[in-house]
Amino acid sequence: MTGELADAVRRAVGAVTDPELRRPLADLDMLRDITVDGTVAHVGIALTIVGCPAATRIESDVHAAAAAVPGIEAVEVAVGVMTPEERRALTERLRDGRAPRQMPFGPDSLTRVIAVTSGKGGVGKSSLTANLAVALAARGRRVGLIDADVHGFSIPGLLGIAPGTQPTRIDDLMLPPVAHDVKAISIGMFLREGESVVAWRGPMLHRTVQQFLTDVFFGDLDVLLIDMPPGTGDIAITLGQLLPHAEVLVVTTPQEAASDVAIRSGLVARQTGQRVIGVVENMAALTLPDGTVLDLFGSGGGQAVVDALSQDADPVPLLASVPLSPALRTGGDAGLPVVLGDPQDPAARAILAVADAIDQAGRGLAGRRLSVTPR
Repeated sequence: MTGELADAVRRAVGAVTDPELRRPLADLDMLRDITVDGTVAHVGIALTIVGCPAATRIESDVHAAAAAVPGIEAVEVAVGVMTPEERRALTERLRDGRAPRQMPFGPDSLTRVIAVTSGKGGVGKSSLTANLAVALAARGRRVGLIDADVHGFSIPGLLGIAPGTQPTRIDDLMLPPVAHDVKAISIGMFLREGESVVAWRGPMLHRTVQQFLTDVFFGDLDVLLIDMPPGTGDIAITLGQLLPHAEVLVVTTPQEAASDVAIRSGLVARQTGQRVIGVVENMAALTLPDGTVLDLFGSGGGQAVVDALSQDADPVPLLASVPLSPALRTGGDAGLPVVLGDPQDPAARAILAVADAIDQAGRGLAGRRLSVTPR
């Protein structure tokens, strides 16, 4: 009976998910000796690194899982750390056969890569990207988010990731912090205390973006969103070279000055082989409580971008017009995206409609090699 109880405890504890790697402890070889003495379970686990930020949660979840096994009345958890050899084996297993520093999001990947771009700053592109990521994750999609706006990074704050939070390092792999079920990485997570400015030029920008794609372990993703910097500079060119198969979502405001520049960002993306999948018009007219309409930035910008980027064989849809919204702004400041904090807000409903359109469209398999062998 004691052996059967120990086996039951091992199964229960092995099913506990590591909150950073998002895989069961048994699959990660994090279980150690598990024995039962009467009604007391003695459970040994090994964390990936010393000072693992998820240690408290893992220990708590392991304790709860073991205690839930019928016949167990008390649990003692012993926490250790993997040896360098065990960590090396783990990182090799996580790479799934890929060589170190090899990008997992190539043309044959099943992950949809969507770059969210704009011609100029200040159009709400980052707020839209953060909310889209959270909305897709709420639909059960596995979502990653890269903040490629190195000079104007804002994704950590928009997602409510606490200042000073850094990725967990397992040898040469980085595990991105998770917020609202979105795995996110940003240069803002690497700045030393007191730093707030990144003054880099082309080579450093290229290297940083490349490391985000190769050294950050996102695991199996359904969608990888990339918050692009405004304009058509170094990072846009780098990502066009690294991810020529990526899809592009163009964000503009209704204002002509914004839409004219947004068209250029879509054209540059198309020149690298990327496909424009839609346009979102942000900061559109707001209906006030008395029924009047505040048309602060005019109208027609989104449609102008659609008309300029559409081709006979490849029309570009206007996915939504997102109205000006105090709730969208306050949610961003608080780190609680409006699609979660106030989903009935008109801006939230418009963004959720964009998430629906992206989610339902899926990614075609044409031109990609599949891991199957005909018989």
